[in-house]
Amino acid sequence: MLGGWSFSETLFLHSGLPFTVLSQPYTAGNNGVFQGSGPQFANRVAGVPVYRKASYYGVTQVGTKQWLNPVAFVSVVDPTTGGCVGGNSPIHCQFGDAGQNTVRGPHFTYSDIYVTKNFHVTEHVTFRFDTQVFNAFNHPNFALPSNVEAGVPDVFIPARFGTLQSTISPPTGLLGVGLGGDSSPRMIAFQGRIEF
Repeated sequence: MLGGWSFSETLFLHSGLPFTVLSQPYTAGNNGVFQGSGPQFANRVAGVPVYRKASYYGVTQVGTKQWLNPVAFVSVVDPTTGGCVGGNSPIHCQFGDAGQNTVRGPHFTYSDIYVTKNFHVTEHVTFRFDTQVFNAFNHPNFALPSNVEAGVPDVFIPARFGTLQSTISPPTGLLGVGLGGDSSPRMIAFQGRIEF
């Protein structure tokens, strides 16, 4: 019973992917301000932590998990008027200083375990029993926040800003990458084989 065991593990570990916090879209008229000029970055609030794990009233919805601090970013565009905060002028209508890909999503941890036990039935016959455990520790891995358009604190912060709403898994498992894989929670497969 103590002999004939083998064990292997595949472990995926990587830091969170970078993403960008944007301002609300500019919608106040067609006077050329921000029109066709690409993404409008939000402003960072100095001294305020970027990440927040605790819920934020009015932003964190049931079924989501707060990731970004809603008061750490300010939209260049006022979401209540669609114009620049402070008025539509070249002084106020500037790209925010948050920059591109300056915040990171949650880290990713995933592990597959493979355990094999060989039983010698006779001198020339062996029974091999395999156990495959995909997503062995059933650790949730969250996708990037889907709402990354900042609001203006004390005026309006959009619901679900900077919240984690869905999970992801690598396309591994019984089907493998070539056949589309699967992204299910922990999955265990058993296999028996007679070798002679």
